[in-house]
Amino acid sequence: MRSLPLPLALTARLSPVAVLACVGWVLTSGPATPPAAGHRSAQKVPAGSSSAAPSATAAPKTYTAAPAPCASVPVATVKSLVPGVRTAGKEIPSTDTELRRTCSWNALKGYDYRWLDVSFEITGSDREAREEYEQRTREKSGGGTVPGLGDSGYSVVNLTTEDKQQTREGVVLARAANALVVVTYNGSDFETKKAPATDEINKGAIKAAKAAVAALGSDRG
Repeated sequence: MRSLPLPLALTARLSPVAVLACVGWVLTSGPATPPAAGHRSAQKVPAGSSSAAPSATAAPKTYTAAPAPCASVPVATVKSLVPGVRTAGKEIPSTDTELRRTCSWNALKGYDYRWLDVSFEITGSDREAREEYEQRTREKSGGGTVPGLGDSGYSVVNLTTEDKQQTREGVVLARAANALVVVTYNGSDFETKKAPATDEINKGAIKAAKAAVAALGSDRG
């Protein structure tokens, strides 16, 4: 079979991609300044009250760590979405694997190319995850909600053309408690220069996202 040159954008995706995710919280507090010698004053505490106010207890997180992303989608599903793929997938390096993990699968079978990404992100709280979800859905306008996908689900599909080669890409974003799941699925036909149908890409991305959200359930904190 005659090999065809890939468009620059897709050639770049065939190479391993280093995804750096750095999520952290920095808590800073300054030491209390002791009173000057000879000026120490006693603080009166009303009778019947505790000498110290109880500290606020943070709500427990539903998910404390990201699951293994390359095992999050069943092998049969991966094979159907990315024909010709090595089903083990490739996990992309992360600066903190407890908070963010991503797996990628891609393959060229004949003239058909497919790429699938599944990413898990663990945030500090449900509220933080909800705010991040809302921000990202605003940035990726033009899509729609996906009922029954985690606590919230959203999908959008876009078509791009480079050097007369079409590529159609679907992105599904789901929130489950304090976790975010992001699925990216795209494809191209290098013989016809056309892209797969919108329905094919959208349904494929949603199918992978449902499997990934289900994988979260076995990793509750």
